[in-house]
Amino acid sequence: MKAALHTVIAAPELPAYVPSGNECALFEHAWRRRLPVLLKGPTGCGKTRFVAHMAERLGLPLHTVSCHDDLTAADLTGRYLLRGGDTVWTDGPLTRAVREGGICYLDEVVEARKDVTVVLHPLTDDRRILPLERTGEELVAPGSFMLVVSYNPGYQTLLKALKPSTRQRFVAIEFGFLPAEQEIAVVAAESGLSPERVRPLVGLAGRLRALRGHDLEEGVSTRLLVYCATLIAAGTPVADAVLAGMIEPLTDDCDVKAALLDVARAVIG
Repeated sequence: MKAALHTVIAAPELPAYVPSGNECALFEHAWRRRLPVLLKGPTGCGKTRFVAHMAERLGLPLHTVSCHDDLTAADLTGRYLLRGGDTVWTDGPLTRAVREGGICYLDEVVEARKDVTVVLHPLTDDRRILPLERTGEELVAPGSFMLVVSYNPGYQTLLKALKPSTRQRFVAIEFGFLPAEQEIAVVAAESGLSPERVRPLVGLAGRLRALRGHDLEEGVSTRLLVYCATLIAAGTPVADAVLAGMIEPLTDDCDVKAALLDVARAVIG
């Protein structure tokens, strides 16, 4: 069984984030009113960065869990483990966040098993409780606790979708890619490549994103743009950086790859 990928972040500096609307104020209001938040948007558009930014802005510890298809409710709540010959209860990341306060962020929650959402339901209504059947406890979330989940609507299928009964328990914020000028500034700051050299890369990303749903399942993420620009800033030829950083991660289909390379040559030469 895969272990839950869990990290606790308490960054000393505010993580760089460029707002595209009123998402920061909306998130802060939700936290102060003890409302759970659902973030939805394409891969690599800044959802995780946004949560890290808001956790530091609000002065809260951040418990991040990267969800996967083997993640169970017990991975979040905890289980009994053998330690030194004794059987000891060990809290999972969700239970620790409820006990201690802070933000518990479940990234790509639809990837987890169905029993995970059932565990979340009592935390997403006015009860704000976490029942632990194995220990007989019923934890009441403190005022500083906040539940945040994210998912990519583009990957939803009949087998992996967030049920309406779960979606309607959250305040939802939709994320998309930044406007071109903002994205240029972000990629330049993250990669060290000048804005003038980043500009054609962002233009190419826009062209490739327009192909999403036709030849591509996903468009170029801002993350991939940063990777590509970082390679160029390190001295990698532009054509090689675009291939490795923007095209190869998108597809394994040789014909699609050739078509994307043609688009790249037309846009950046």
